[in-house]
Amino acid sequence: MAGKTIFGMYDDDGTLMTGAAALIDKGLHIKDAYTPFPVHGLDRVLGVKWTRLAQCAFIYGLIGAILALSGFWFFMISDWPMNIGGKPNGVLYENLPAFIPITFEFTVLCAAHGMAITYLLRNWTLPGVKARNPHPRTTDDHFCIEISTEENNNFSEEDINSLLKETGTVEIFERA
Repeated sequence: MAGKTIFGMYDDDGTLMTGAAALIDKGLHIKDAYTPFPVHGLDRVLGVKWTRLAQCAFIYGLIGAILALSGFWFFMISDWPMNIGGKPNGVLYENLPAFIPITFEFTVLCAAHGMAITYLLRNWTLPGVKARNPHPRTTDDHFCIEISTEENNNFSEEDINSLLKETGTVEIFERA
């Protein structure tokens, strides 16, 4: 029984939610769920932790703001000061109101690109990488839950299959 993974396919998101809740109530641990679209509340049922992507976005935005302001200081005040409309006058803080719109845009640019790159690297969904989808229909119209037999030692494969059938699965398949 070591090393097997059992997948249960559902044809409706409501059936998936009630089935996953029933399986968890019976003591079964669900490793993951694959859905064609986000299912509201599924993360709470499965006990998925919140992502730290927002913290990464803040850090990337902070880096963008620092880069923008230090760039303005270097280009417009230190390296080649040009008198455009009375600016610069030698210090950054007096010219800051003129630099805020571009600083904001650069902050958003760095945060968005940083989050996108972090998301792609963290989920390993890069070009040329084989998808980890258990079944092609999970990207179209079916929902799937993944149950590892190693994490559910107190249940046999037959017990897991019978519990899955009770919850309304349309298909059950295994992988080693």
